[in-house]
Amino acid sequence: MLGEHHGLAHDFPEYRERIHELKMEHAHFRKLMEQYDEVNEQVERLEQEGGPVTDESLEELKKRRIQLKDEIYSWLTASS
Repeated sequence: MLGEHHGLAHDFPEYRERIHELKMEHAHFRKLMEQYDEVNEQVERLEQEGGPVTDESLEELKKRRIQLKDEIYSWLTASS
């Protein structure tokens, strides 16, 4: 939805501690989080400010955001 915030702490409040723990312990998870934050920021900025972007490009960014979120969620729900 336009202007909707998709931060991981907002989407997964029940996993706040687990997110912090994984970021401290696993470089790969930390990299996933960084990638997610970058893509999410791009999508939110384009949705709020508009700009020279095609619908296809915006949809690809949104798909990438979903892929990253799915991978992060897999890490969060895996037994530790």
